[in-house]
Amino acid sequence: MFWVYIIQSKKNNRFYIGSTSNLDKRLAHHNSGANRSTRKQGPWVLIYQERFFDKRSAWLRELQIKTYKGGEAFKKLIRNIN
Repeated sequence: MFWVYIIQSKKNNRFYIGSTSNLDKRLAHHNSGANRSTRKQGPWVLIYQERFFDKRSAWLRELQIKTYKGGEAFKKLIRNIN
């Protein structure tokens, strides 16, 4: 099982999009400061997740969502979460 996720910084409200096979472990990794790109922006909270059965599908969806970032499609995806 693979996951595409969006986390949001409680410090500055920024978003991070990623994919993983272990969502709990990955979120803990972000919050521990071990991830270079999210280190100084935590704590992070999980706000969105999608499940996939294979790594490639998850990776392709992650790339798709990253192309949305900052645009209307991303805002719509985030808006539908609440």
